Amino acid sequence: MRTLTPPRAAPRTGQHPRRGPLGRWAARAGTLLACLAALTATVTVVAPTRADAHPLSTTALLLDVAPDQVTGTVQLPVDRLAIALDQPLTAKTVVRPAKLEEMRRYVLSHISAADPDGTRWTTTVSGGRVEKIDSVDHLVFDLVLRPPNGTVHDFRLTYDAIVHHLLSHQIFVSLRPDGSDGYTTLGMLDWQQHTIAVPAVGATTEQGFAAAVRLGIKHIAEGADHLLFLVMLLLPAPLLARRGRWVRSDDLRRNCVRVVHVVTAFAVGHSITLALAALGYISAPTRVVESLIALSILVSGIHAVRPLVPRGETWIAAGFGLMHGLAFAALLDDLDLGRGSLVATLLGFNLGIELTQLMVVALLMPSLLVLSRTRVYPAVRLGVAAIGIVLAAAWLAERTTLLPNNPLNHVTDTLVAHPFAVAGALAAVAAVSWAVPGPRTTRA
Repeated sequence: MRTLTPPRAAPRTGQHPRRGPLGRWAARAGTLLACLAALTATVTVVAPTRADAHPLSTTALLLDVAPDQVTGTVQLPVDRLAIALDQPLTAKTVVRPAKLEEMRRYVLSHISAADPDGTRWTTTVSGGRVEKIDSVDHLVFDLVLRPPNGTVHDFRLTYDAIVHHLLSHQIFVSLRPDGSDGYTTLGMLDWQQHTIAVPAVGATTEQGFAAAVRLGIKHIAEGADHLLFLVMLLLPAPLLARRGRWVRSDDLRRNCVRVVHVVTAFAVGHSITLALAALGYISAPTRVVESLIALSILVSGIHAVRPLVPRGETWIAAGFGLMHGLAFAALLDDLDLGRGSLVATLLGFNLGIELTQLMVVALLMPSLLVLSRTRVYPAVRLGVAAIGIVLAAAWLAERTTLLPNNPLNHVTDTLVAHPFAVAGALAAVAAVSWAVPGPRTTRA
């Protein structure tokens, strides 16, 4: 008796029975592109600059205005100082008399104040002690700025200690005018901007709010770990989870709704903990929070390779968004703001974060939607997810002290320094993949 062979089942959505020569070439080209991207990222490790993705600690300049002088403190994280100077500094060694004097001269050589016309103020850096700020050892110096005519007026402050070598380091500047109870945020200095205008009468609430918006924008734009977490969540957004695998989805409306869900879940998660932590209701050690952020990228990268749970990216975004909010709050805590200034800064900072996230989505999501309809996308998705997993693993090892220094810091610094180039390259790959008939898939 002859056995009848059952007909072949129709391919599921996102699967294709057999690839032609051009289709196989497209898949190989996509794999080669992903490998080249990984190789390029690896090569940047030998670059001469040093950086860190999202530093565990930041520098804070707290200024107090008096009629005849400006006093304050300079708070330098010892771990970042050691990396910038390439010295084995610790909380004990940095306060030894000879080393303390060296550090005092170092800070004095990297800070100055001047009138708008360029007339220099007298600058004095004194003292030197180690204080625990958010569970991180900081070397704290006392600062005195004296105007040439003996009366404090508006001036320009220049400061670039640590940041001149550690490009991703951040310096927060806060001001407390004479007679005020709390500090107001003036802004942030980084490797690109070393000078900030300081109003003697203090910043208004509106100015503090605007500065906080800019602060939120810069923090996300220059925070590789937060950006990479968002990218990992967006990678599977144009796809469907079927039987433990990602398959293509042709429902554009549904894809857009999923993106909205992911971004909203992350925004709600970090907004809750940002507000609670900034107002003093909850707290967590910085190193623990930063380790959990690295873990969030690792988990979201694995989810981009294989779905962990149905619609898991929304739950991942919400859950780990709570951890990211604690990291945001740690930065505001370094500013030592008063209650009134804190509320305005909190709202402005959160607004800046959301605006930057929407910009990232607007830059990347159109390319991902186009690529998801081509045979190239699986290779691109796996390649980008693999890079994210490797970077997250390195961050996690550093933040849990398994590694003294992250060997991939230069990779993240290079990517963050050229965001539009990265988005443009992705758009070019999407355009070419869609223009060539072979890689483009037919509607399932």
